[in-house]
Amino acid sequence: MMSAQRVLLAPDKFKGSLTAPQVAAALAAGIMRVAPTAEIRQVPVADGGDGTVDAFVAAGWERVEVTATGPTGERSPASYAVRGTTAVIELAAVVGLVKLPGGRLDPLGASTEGLGIVIAHALDRGVTNIVLGLGGSASTDGGAGMLRALGARIIDHEGHELPTGGATLVRAAQLDRTGLHPRIAAADFTLACDVDNPLLGPTGAVAVYAPQKGATADELPILEAALSNWAKIVGREFAGTPGAGAAGGTGFGALAVLGAQVRSGIEVILELLDFPALLDGATLVVTGEGSLDTQSLHGKAPIGVCAVARKAGVPTVAAVGRALLTPAEIRAGGFTACYALADLEPSIADSIAYAAPLLERIGEQIAVDNLRN
Repeated sequence: MMSAQRVLLAPDKFKGSLTAPQVAAALAAGIMRVAPTAEIRQVPVADGGDGTVDAFVAAGWERVEVTATGPTGERSPASYAVRGTTAVIELAAVVGLVKLPGGRLDPLGASTEGLGIVIAHALDRGVTNIVLGLGGSASTDGGAGMLRALGARIIDHEGHELPTGGATLVRAAQLDRTGLHPRIAAADFTLACDVDNPLLGPTGAVAVYAPQKGATADELPILEAALSNWAKIVGREFAGTPGAGAAGGTGFGALAVLGAQVRSGIEVILELLDFPALLDGATLVVTGEGSLDTQSLHGKAPIGVCAVARKAGVPTVAAVGRALLTPAEIRAGGFTACYALADLEPSIADSIAYAAPLLERIGEQIAVDNLRN
């Protein structure tokens, strides 16, 4: 007989396969088949990248719909999450790679303008605490588009406003801040960010991330020169701040003009979800993501969840698509066990296609191994 136990399901998404809420639901279905008396709470999480707004909506926050400009100018639906005077805005869902029409990359011309539109919408609602989830950006414009949508003007040497896109910033001569949204001054901005890249140089926004957005070897120097000039007129002292290079330099624009602070994405998300309180009375935590690897050890969601649970004395297991860490590394991360879809289905394509039923099987095994008297 199984005694009633409290299980907290706090997975991140399985990228390219299932959203975090879908992962949690599949695990719950499997656990319930083996341990029908278990009390299960589903609290999907994210680290600031894609899926962040969905995680907060699943936790009971209000979803606010807005129409915003995508990275290449097309208007499309977007949303953010609100509770009280706090808003969580996910860059990826507004101006990320997933918002490129037909997946067509535009490394020189893509913009963060839509992000500024969403921020302005939240400010107009009276929000005073804005968390920006940075990740998955399609542009390398140093946050210029975001600032333009918030009322700033970017002017060239002849007094004309520049068009959107990162490449045009090489001609920028002045950032006119006089028209900035009046509520910015009274708002606090937090960047939920898990990269520490500066804006410029060999570990900066262009060198590390622009190739992923389609920039060729010939285009990289163009973007680097543009961001260097942008830093000169906006605030070079912010260019070296860890996280300034996040999301194509959007971190820099937010630091220099919005007065933002950078924090670990998963730490911010767990704090806003009041995760320590959710652990009260829990006997097991299940977290996970698509790939548990060395990147995971640098502030990804499962490690963050495990750290908080470990502090509260609650054992944590991982349910993942594949585990590329050694058993010793998994234990060092704080997990008591790790269950991988790859162990059930070696084919990556089939593992992705049938992730939900495979996760249900993993849920069953987790219950067998961890929820016995």
